[in-house]
Amino acid sequence: MPNLNKVQLMGNITRDPEVRYTPKGTAVTDISLAINRNFTGDDGERREETTFVDITFWGRQAEVIGEYMKKGRPLYVEGRLQLDTWEDKASGQQRSRLKVVGENFQFLGSREEGGGGGGAGSGSRVGQPHSGQVQGGGHTGHDEYQEHRSYDPPRQTTPAQSAPPTTSGGYQEGPIEDDDIPF
Repeated sequence: MPNLNKVQLMGNITRDPEVRYTPKGTAVTDISLAINRNFTGDDGERREETTFVDITFWGRQAEVIGEYMKKGRPLYVEGRLQLDTWEDKASGQQRSRLKVVGENFQFLGSREEGGGGGGAGSGSRVGQPHSGQVQGGGHTGHDEYQEHRSYDPPRQTTPAQSAPPTTSGGYQEGPIEDDDIPF
């Protein structure tokens, strides 16, 4: 039977990220997202429910999030669920916690808010989430990061499939419409 462990979240960061390093030098950062759900209760009143989700990023992603994200800024995350278990030293009981391991992310919001206009620079370009690979591989929405990334997405070069020139690392420019957003 096939299995799928995939999570997509969009919310606001609840605290400034702090980057730590493992003894082998791998960057790691833990963040928490506040995710709001608006709904109408049985009594007909509009309500809002907030869920807080812990997310861990590793490698270059941890460094980028630590550098560019701050408390209150919106972030889109793709990842997988992971169950952490440990023994509580005070009580000796087994404890567990479900968290998300971030595999891709995309900055949201305006440039002033620390986002990239939907994840692609000035807010007028369409991008994709940052890749889960340590070498980069995605578009985070920050020109400063784009200047230092080491991977450009592959481009179609056959004459039958040639596309008009682009100015954003292989991504087409154009306005972002509500219909373009998948959620």
